[in-house]
Amino acid sequence: MSIIFVSFGCKKENNSKTEVFVTNESELNEAISKAEAGNTIIMANGVWKDIQIKFIGEGTEKAPITLKAQTPGSVFIEGVSNLEMAGNYLVVNGLFFRNGYTPTNDVISFRVSEKKVANHSRVTNCVIVDYNQLQRDKDDHWVQLYGKHNQFDHCYLAGKTNGGPTLRVDIRGNQSIRNYHQIVNNHFGPRPRKGGARGETIQLGGSFSSMSPGNTIIANNLFEECNGEVEIISSKTNFNEIRNNVFYKSEGSVVTRHGNYAIIDGNYFIGDGVNKNYGGIRLVNTGHWITNNYFYNIIGENFRSALAVMNGIPKSPLNRYNQVTDVVVAYNTYIDCKSPWQFGVGTNISQADVLPKSEIRSARALRTEVVNNIIYNKVGDKNVIIEHDKADGVTFKSNIINNQSVNFYDTLKIKAADFTLTKVSENIYLPTLTNEYEIYKGFGFETITKDLFGNSRETKNSIGATVQGEYIDPEILDKTKYGADWYSNEIEPTSPNIVVATNTEDDLETKISTSKSGDIISLSPGKYYISSPLVIDKTITIQSKENEKAEIIYTGTKNTPLFELNPYGILTLKNISLTGNGEQIVFSNLKENMSNHYGLTVQECDINNFNYVLKAYKQTFAQEITFKNSTISNCENGIELSEETNDKGDYNVEFLTIDGCTFTNINQNIIDYYRGGYDESTIGGNLLITNSTFKNCGSKEQNKILLNHRGIVNVAIHNNSFVDNKVKLVALLWGAKNNVASDNTIRNSGIIKTEENLKQKLMY
Repeated sequence: MSIIFVSFGCKKENNSKTEVFVTNESELNEAISKAEAGNTIIMANGVWKDIQIKFIGEGTEKAPITLKAQTPGSVFIEGVSNLEMAGNYLVVNGLFFRNGYTPTNDVISFRVSEKKVANHSRVTNCVIVDYNQLQRDKDDHWVQLYGKHNQFDHCYLAGKTNGGPTLRVDIRGNQSIRNYHQIVNNHFGPRPRKGGARGETIQLGGSFSSMSPGNTIIANNLFEECNGEVEIISSKTNFNEIRNNVFYKSEGSVVTRHGNYAIIDGNYFIGDGVNKNYGGIRLVNTGHWITNNYFYNIIGENFRSALAVMNGIPKSPLNRYNQVTDVVVAYNTYIDCKSPWQFGVGTNISQADVLPKSEIRSARALRTEVVNNIIYNKVGDKNVIIEHDKADGVTFKSNIINNQSVNFYDTLKIKAADFTLTKVSENIYLPTLTNEYEIYKGFGFETITKDLFGNSRETKNSIGATVQGEYIDPEILDKTKYGADWYSNEIEPTSPNIVVATNTEDDLETKISTSKSGDIISLSPGKYYISSPLVIDKTITIQSKENEKAEIIYTGTKNTPLFELNPYGILTLKNISLTGNGEQIVFSNLKENMSNHYGLTVQECDINNFNYVLKAYKQTFAQEITFKNSTISNCENGIELSEETNDKGDYNVEFLTIDGCTFTNINQNIIDYYRGGYDESTIGGNLLITNSTFKNCGSKEQNKILLNHRGIVNVAIHNNSFVDNKVKLVALLWGAKNNVASDNTIRNSGIIKTEENLKQKLMY
């Protein structure tokens, strides 16, 4: 993989070098106020808490002003803290932001005021981990670049759970357009699913500045499990370059959301052939060049397909979808990708009766060339190309496919060929072509001078992402190439400790509080009387020790939970009986300050006599909630996940699974799972209900619907039994989305109804 990196003048001239060692905030502020070109300010190792650093100075190209850690990774910025910088030729090196959140919109900002920005400045070798606001809906950015010619490099960012892009480039004002920023050699580590929009890893500009030139370079970065939302990188300005990056098991795509003339070249998109949320490149707008990219095991569809070319809105406003025109997709390689080319993505002509005319995406791609590409499928794909709307404005030339002789119906767009693959590494398999294939040469194609590996196309060219020859493993997943040199996110696997608890007073509470994340607490047979919530703030499993179920009897006060799920609390409960007095809650999260996600799995448990089984509060989120092979009876409310009523596409859990369970005598909110707001970019919310029985439920359900899942995009209700439920509808499915039901037995419980187009409030 080729490397793009610009020297930033970190070496100081000997005659101007001065180092100042600071140990507290006042010394730091004084040192900054007196700093001159060539000076280095060294922050002492230790915790710097509740500090707002304003790094302002005037360095020079050969003699920048540097603010650095005494030992990289040993200066911890914690509490309510942030860093703002302004001036010229400034360098920040080696800081570690953790255990806190920013008091402003940014953790690191390349400005101190609207007009006072940083130029020719650099943040390097820094780490930000889990530095989240206490509320999910309080948006911020961990890094925001302003000014011009700045660089953010060799940093590690991971764990952002609240709203807002992890890194953003602002382009408003002449001080920040044509910025030529470089975002290079970073490791963007796991970003958990957010449960709605505003969870990009990188956003370049915004809708209403999208006509401005950005000229930002994003290169040589590793994006690992960046799952915040459907857009990993959202390009919303002009002339940006996205080169030589690795997108590894990241649930989303690189998207030219607004703005024009992006170059997306030499990137790797690595999936696993199982997860349909791993995506590739999605195109909107004009003039993009998509070249030399490699796609492996990407099986996402529609918005997350390997290549998604969207329909636009005629005469679109700036914040919607402009038509795709004058785009080149050339010299790319697709290995084992399902239906990798999809056109007319997002077309919604069929929803014209519930959407205003200004929202109808009917403008098909024009003057677009898809040429010189290679597809290989080890298992033949009958639908290599999917046209959600006609691709009549697209030219297809010199594309080949080995589809294992399976008919794919698009022989005018892509030709069948017989070729094999060469294994270069675990995730890289490249075509070995024994025949020469005609190379399409379009206008401007002479500018494509290199291939995926940086080899010259001028002396020896070939279709696909690489020219033919010997391949050297580029070691794209060698994490030492990316991020801070002092930090690793590799964790050595450990075996869980098994901790035995008895029903003696306070023993279970003590074992939970003293156990380590990942431990298993094994309950001896008997009855456990619990009078106050059990706090879960780590990953932990609680299960019966032997075949006989232990019984937990909750005697706590009204509307308190038996299990209080705190940030980072991921609870698995197995083979236990839970009994209440009809007024309490079994599981709930905190009402406030849920700065991180929680999770819940309930298996082979019996739950009875509670007010709520699960109560999720506003601005809280779980990646997965699962009830499996369990019985739930005689409760006023069931599983309540409906407090995200802002109608901005947010919801309370990504995957809600009910499998093999029995619900009896649940009066209301049996399952209440809500996502509001019309936003085609929010394609989540997943409900699976299978092999379960619902009997005598819903007697107090006000809307007379047993299973409420309004606005959830993916719903599957299969092989269930619904008996004597006092409702009109078992479920109301959204036909225009992925809502399906089959093989259900329904008796005296209403019907399952499908409504093609549900009316939703527009989000913008």
